[in-house]
Amino acid sequence: MHMFRVYECPLNKRVDVEKILESDPYSDDSFARTGYKVKDGGVLGEDKAKLYIYIKAADEFLKKADIRLKGIAEPAPEEVQKRVREQIVKEEEQAESGFGAIFGE
Repeated sequence: MHMFRVYECPLNKRVDVEKILESDPYSDDSFARTGYKVKDGGVLGEDKAKLYIYIKAADEFLKKADIRLKGIAEPAPEEVQKRVREQIVKEEEQAESGFGAIFGE
């Protein structure tokens, strides 16, 4: 079963976060294989001084993600997680409907 989690960290830790997210991309439990989205808080209407990482994955992966991101990014408060997820889902839906228009669907 897939769940989601939104992590937050200060913008000045972007390089540290990206290093973790992009490390070992071919590993079975890599962030690259699982998929993630990184967004600036200002783009999402959240805290402009923060970066948000959205991950939709199995619970087992999210537990590992908690450990790997510890000290750099922490799970966002529940309300923030909901708002960020809604924004990202909305973006994905708009992108999908845009592709449909391109291909005449």
